[in-house]
Amino acid sequence: MSTPNLDNFVLCWLATASKDGQPNVSPKEVFLFKTKTELWIANIASPVSLKNIQENPKVCVCGVNIWTQKGFQWKGEAIILGPQDHNFKKEEALFRAQLKGRFRIQQILKIAITSTKPVVAPTYAFYPHTTEEEGIKNAQKTYLKNSG
Repeated sequence: MSTPNLDNFVLCWLATASKDGQPNVSPKEVFLFKTKTELWIANIASPVSLKNIQENPKVCVCGVNIWTQKGFQWKGEAIILGPQDHNFKKEEALFRAQLKGRFRIQQILKIAITSTKPVVAPTYAFYPHTTEEEGIKNAQKTYLKNSG
């Protein structure tokens, strides 16, 4: 498995569940692949996600490039690295380029990926001859129609 290029992924969505199965989904905008099988997410302000991971470490993350409308879903188990942990400052530094001084990282969620699958917008599934260029043009019409 290769490491996906996340350059055009604006957000990813972290899904967690409490020990009694209560679901929670939270958007994340600061994330990176540490290795091919380890996705790290900066926890900035998600107390429910943290609580759920402490109770049930199984998570699902989905990220989609808004222009191509293609992405990935990753499932795995998360551990929480906090400021009290020995390597926190060193590992937090890996996020500096993304942070640009805007946020303070509360914890780092380290997800050991157990499965990966591609995801695509329904257009590609229902109209299989749609090219990526057509997908990008459609997304631009949708997302840029009110800008300018």
